Amino acid sequence: MNRLANYCGKWIHHSGWYPDTKLRLFNKHKGAWGGTNPHDMYMLHDKNENTGFLQGNILHYTFRTVAEHYAQANRYSDIGAMAHFKKGKRSNWIMVVFSPIIRFVRDYIFNLGFMDGAEGFTICKISAYTSYLKYKKMLALQNK
Repeated sequence: MNRLANYCGKWIHHSGWYPDTKLRLFNKHKGAWGGTNPHDMYMLHDKNENTGFLQGNILHYTFRTVAEHYAQANRYSDIGAMAHFKKGKRSNWIMVVFSPIIRFVRDYIFNLGFMDGAEGFTICKISAYTSYLKYKKMLALQNK
């Protein structure tokens, strides 16, 4: 199913947040939870397993305030930096500087975040900031 996010009272149809398709109905014996925290997902054992698509949206209420979003950005950047670091991935100043710019352009321009109005701009800005934090925190982990 598609997941439609509500951000500070507005439904978000772009910004890289929609359709955000998720596998939600599954036989628990045909897969297991996997992925990288905080983006865990249910993964089927057999990649060729036949899945279907249900019409409609899962209504996902994300943040009531921008401050909640910034707080989660800080938490998720901690988790993401540590997960990447444990996998042996490395950061550098080029990634710290350019990854947020690329993220913002991708989400705001190519994923049509501008069509979500002020909320779309805020979402894309905080997504870029999260990317910046993650790579900066990875750099700090490397330098310890």
